[in-house]
Amino acid sequence: MTPLLLSHYTATSAVGCGLEKTLAALHNGTSGLALCDFDTVDIETFVGAVAGVEEEAIRHDLRDYHCRNNQLAQLGLRQDNFSAAVEAAIARLGRDRIGVFLGTSTSGILQAELAYRHRDSTGQLPADFIYATTQNCSSVSDFVRHYFSITGPAMVISTACSSSAKVFGSAYRMIESGMIDAAIVGGVDSLCLTTLYGFNSLGLVSAEPCRPFDVDRSGISIGEAAAFLLLERAPAEPASDDIMLLGFGESSDAYHMSSPHPEGLGASKAMEMALASACLAAADIDYINLHGTATPSNDAAEGAATRRVFGSSVPASSTKGITGHTLGAAGGLEAVIAALAIAHNFMPGGVSEMQLDPAIEIDYLTRNREQPLTRVASNSFGFGGTNCSLVLGRA
Repeated sequence: MTPLLLSHYTATSAVGCGLEKTLAALHNGTSGLALCDFDTVDIETFVGAVAGVEEEAIRHDLRDYHCRNNQLAQLGLRQDNFSAAVEAAIARLGRDRIGVFLGTSTSGILQAELAYRHRDSTGQLPADFIYATTQNCSSVSDFVRHYFSITGPAMVISTACSSSAKVFGSAYRMIESGMIDAAIVGGVDSLCLTTLYGFNSLGLVSAEPCRPFDVDRSGISIGEAAAFLLLERAPAEPASDDIMLLGFGESSDAYHMSSPHPEGLGASKAMEMALASACLAAADIDYINLHGTATPSNDAAEGAATRRVFGSSVPASSTKGITGHTLGAAGGLEAVIAALAIAHNFMPGGVSEMQLDPAIEIDYLTRNREQPLTRVASNSFGFGGTNCSLVLGRA
């Protein structure tokens, strides 16, 4: 495939707003996870909540979009001069030549949860509850499109935890077809009762901070995040420090509604397709940011898939012990983390692992490793076996 330039990017998660705080947390191994005290949730677990979301006032002309998910989106858009970068692209390319492709799994469902809580006590939904601009899955892309007055194509992908990785493929196809010249991609997912109680009912949340690839791993720590990247056609002569989307691969297991294929067959296919689209061999990858949720079945399956494709010598780690599992935003957030790793020449190690699972034979990093990086793979795998792997790298 023809590489696309990551001309600007930003991330907001439990470790803070913007790239500087994200990078500091990765360098220092600082986790943003804390004991859950979200709303009325009564579950013993740790979550990665973003500070300041509730205080974020939705821009007045977009007040119909008021919900936690769009508050988090707006908070994220205000970081790292991302909005200014988009406005500059609009000035160069035109509002109709930029698309919006975002991933989410929860959208604004918390707003509906609060609305029905109000209905339980009063007998009717709040007058200001607007499903179409809050809980509706397309809400966040519609919000961002209106935020910038963009008139190009806008869509949301909701394939659970692979959502905001798969948007890269959708954006690439639109740009390659000539329909647009640039795209805002990424993902936004916010805390709500449905995911916390839902994952708990499946026995998938941990009572301690998650420990990916640990022999005693016991489940996920749910987080929230907003991550945005601006993808553009690459210049004819890229700069040495430009970071590109080099390849992507997508597959579907269709094995089980909530469990991955035990041998990671779909996961390995996605990784192989990503390498093929980037015209690279497994040995060309310097580091792998694993999906690494810390559930027993996911880590075992991903470990098997990673070893099948890359062998056991490519350094790899999961950063979910730092940010939590941000569900539909994970692919976008971890693409930003991969870009930071390349830009700053380091591989972030896991932060909460105590004893690695000896049955998973990969080179899992438990501490940071400083070295030049050229190409990085990033994995995102979701319920139902929906898989996506990205390859990012220097020109």
